Amino acid sequence: MTSDVMGNGKKKTDPALTDLYANLQKAANLPSTEEELAFLNELLQSKELNALVNIHNRILGNVERRRCFPIPALSDGMHVLADVLELLLQQPQRTEECQELFLMLQKPLLQGLLCAHDAVAQKDYYPHLPDIPVEEDDGEQTIKIVQLVKSNEPLTGTQSAEPIVGATIKTDEGTGKIVIARVMHGGAADRSGLIHVGDEVVEVNGINVEGKEPNDVLAILQSSEGTITFKLVPAESRLNSRESKVRVRAHFDYDSSTDPYIPCKEAGLDFKKGDVLHIVCQDDQYWWQARKEGDKNMRAGLIPSRALQEKRILHERESQNGDEENGLCFVPVVAEDGLSCSPKPALCLAAAVAADAKNKTKKIIYDTAENDDFDRELIATYEEVAKLYPRPGIFRPVVLIGPPGVGRNELKRRLIDTDPEKFRTPTPFTSRSIKPGEVDGKEYFFVPREQMEADIEKGKYIEFGEYKGNLYGTSADSVKVIVNSGHVCILNPHYQALKMLRTPQLKPYIVYISPPSLDILKETRMANHARSTFDVDNSRGFTEDEFKDMIRHSERIEFLYEHFFDETIVNNDLVVAFGKLLTAVNRVETEPLWVPASWVQ
Repeated sequence: MTSDVMGNGKKKTDPALTDLYANLQKAANLPSTEEELAFLNELLQSKELNALVNIHNRILGNVERRRCFPIPALSDGMHVLADVLELLLQQPQRTEECQELFLMLQKPLLQGLLCAHDAVAQKDYYPHLPDIPVEEDDGEQTIKIVQLVKSNEPLTGTQSAEPIVGATIKTDEGTGKIVIARVMHGGAADRSGLIHVGDEVVEVNGINVEGKEPNDVLAILQSSEGTITFKLVPAESRLNSRESKVRVRAHFDYDSSTDPYIPCKEAGLDFKKGDVLHIVCQDDQYWWQARKEGDKNMRAGLIPSRALQEKRILHERESQNGDEENGLCFVPVVAEDGLSCSPKPALCLAAAVAADAKNKTKKIIYDTAENDDFDRELIATYEEVAKLYPRPGIFRPVVLIGPPGVGRNELKRRLIDTDPEKFRTPTPFTSRSIKPGEVDGKEYFFVPREQMEADIEKGKYIEFGEYKGNLYGTSADSVKVIVNSGHVCILNPHYQALKMLRTPQLKPYIVYISPPSLDILKETRMANHARSTFDVDNSRGFTEDEFKDMIRHSERIEFLYEHFFDETIVNNDLVVAFGKLLTAVNRVETEPLWVPASWVQ
């Protein structure tokens, strides 16, 4: 490191340091020994310190330097970029220039440049000096006094709390003293920057709390009005955790008022399944701090962590009666017409084969016994998500999932009929011989059985099955071809195909078509003279048992895969359900939507 020197070879001391030394000499409490004065004089005239001051001045306020660089016009370029993207999406008809701008603003290099610009404009490069170490050999204790205005925010309680200042307290198990257990992000305590986890509470409004319980402190706070004064002993180590930017989609409902284990009910954040949450702090092993995405309330609330919720779900599953499992598996059914796949309930694979023989069909898809057992072990709590913006000319596949007979085939047919040039469905592959009048690649792609079996082993098929000794299947590449050609791929596969479809490469939008209640299901299907999809010839209506099977299958699908659904449409009226499907497809094409974070990285 270098420093400026005068022409006579003497060191050039910064004027501010010279003034500081002169003022310190005049101060009454300046150390009086010659050694201390000599040390201070040498320090203030050292070339290292003067060089640092020189650099500091150049960065923060050198007038001549500021004339060379423009002052930032704004410090929130990334927010402006997001607003521009939203405005572009709202344009009913985007020009080529708008599309070009839309794509350019999503490029990582441009967004990285704006992030760097904002950091400089916000002066986020300032150094953060460490805390001055506390001397322990003098026997004295550092005390800090903090004043906060009482508000409707939770403070306190060992395992309960009341709205006060946005923090929680507890009794330290080792020392028995009252300490700050948690500071809620965005609350009054957090905004003050003066209260930290681990700080010992000595006094509250002049009342000594030594030997008191957290509930005693709570009573003091409840009876206080206006300003609350804390006398605190700072924690030896302080964690300055920055607010994280993680967003997650919740896969369960949470009501803090009914949770007997939450440390502070008033600090809890209630949410519903499907809500997107901004996780601001994950320091606690069992309780995270979060806000609902888009919520203007700056104070975060407590939610169970992923680890805690997984333990709860496991405990609930172990406590439940296992009668509904009892070896039940689902054997999907394949029809040659369009390769429609539908699960068929059975107590075991042998029973399924016997039932198939009775219906003059032979169908086995997937190793369902293994797959269902594997999926049953998946515990859906939170999924990290990010916004995916529509990509001009590249459309997300729309996947219709549901139990057999619920109407997915009819919804798919109606959707494709609205615009056959826009909506496409993959051509299936088969190992059977080509029939007279058929064209390879039109009704089916005809391939040798050996090749198809090899491709199945390599995982190239999103679903596959056997019918009358011939293999049928839909390849993943055929879906990619439709997507890359600028069309909307419409699929209605068996629900187990979701494991192959829900990938960062395909980015599907999954719509679950759900049956209504049993009574409404029977009423609506009979009123419309719906034909049974369980019958090969579709020559009869649904039976009572088939209606019950449809409900049972829907419960099974929801249990295993509900956390994969982007939207659920109850098909109690085909016209209404189709209208909702059209609205969903339009939303996928025009609006930014939440998807797994790995899909946009």
